[in-house]
Amino acid sequence: MTTDGKIALVTGASAGIGKHTAQAFFRAGYSVIVTGRRAAELDATISEAGVGADMALAVPCDVSDPDAVDGLFAETEKRFGRLDVIFNNAGTNAPALPVGNLTFEQWKTVIDVNLTGVFLTARGAFNLMRKQEPQGGRIINNGSISAHVPRPGSAPYTASKHGITGLTRSISLDGRPFNIACGQIDIGNAATDMTERMGKGVPQADGTIAREPTMDVGHVADAVVHMAGLPLDANIQFMTIMTTKMPFIGRG
Repeated sequence: MTTDGKIALVTGASAGIGKHTAQAFFRAGYSVIVTGRRAAELDATISEAGVGADMALAVPCDVSDPDAVDGLFAETEKRFGRLDVIFNNAGTNAPALPVGNLTFEQWKTVIDVNLTGVFLTARGAFNLMRKQEPQGGRIINNGSISAHVPRPGSAPYTASKHGITGLTRSISLDGRPFNIACGQIDIGNAATDMTERMGKGVPQADGTIAREPTMDVGHVADAVVHMAGLPLDANIQFMTIMTTKMPFIGRG
């Protein structure tokens, strides 16, 4: 079944930035496919938005599994017939360790989800957007302040986010013939469960521990919806949204 409104897909939609962004898409009138590993939390994302069943689809998916991602896009196409925007948000991290102390498994887990997973979901979105009528759509990748500069002990996460920047640029170029726009949002210290530790103090580049401010995650969600709402002849290539006083400018 297709709907009259635009169709958005949000990965990592069971909590945090993904959950709030999916709900912001609902409020903006989009039909939304929410995906993540935890089915019950995906259902909660939808139920808390208070939308009708015709506007929502929950598809549990491990974005690092190519077969699962293929299934996600098959379900999307079957239900809605097209896709207008994807927010590639799913991500994970490893313990904060010097690069010499990281295990191969810790490295691989982060790269598999944060970089390979975004490649797989972007590829699925690209192929659906390329073949649908009217052709085209928008791919928005969640980068990070770590796409610019690292925190101490963050080699796999930082490497994955630098990779996202290269992937974003490549998709932008490859998408031109098919009316597919691609942009990246780099987020600093949005208030979620993952950033609660900021208020207690986190390691800084000079070896000190310092508390960092956070901002309402709703500002991030609204920014993503703004990026998504542009006509396809306009694109926000890169956006940085961050807490005004976080130690990013001048980090280190």
